Amino acid sequence: QVRLVESGGGLVQAGGSLRLSCLASGRTARSYAMGWFRQVPGKEREFVASIKWRGDMTTYADSVKGRFTMSRDDAKNTVYLQMNSLKPQDTAVYYCAESLRFGASSAAYEYDYWGQGTQVTVSS
Repeated sequence: QVRLVESGGGLVQAGGSLRLSCLASGRTARSYAMGWFRQVPGKEREFVASIKWRGDMTTYADSVKGRFTMSRDDAKNTVYLQMNSLKPQDTAVYYCAESLRFGASSAAYEYDYWGQGTQVTVSS
């Protein structure tokens, strides 16, 4: 059974950096992509970034392009989200997700497994 565990969230001042990690245990060869999403109370879950397990294709939301970088370590079954130049509007609970569906990218419904989330708070 797939289990996703995020870590690395916390409180940071605007302009600072954080690196989130997501350990994917129980991952199978069927896994196609990993994604990061975020959510604030009262709003829908928002796509942040995704990466394919095969190849180096990454996709980013316009709001984070040039500031966030998603990467993976195949040997550790771990994906990362390096977040630089953080802004107060980046404050949210960040979720890691895994998709088994070919072509999955930025839609939450394309993802089959979700982590419990990690809080990121950016103070102004």
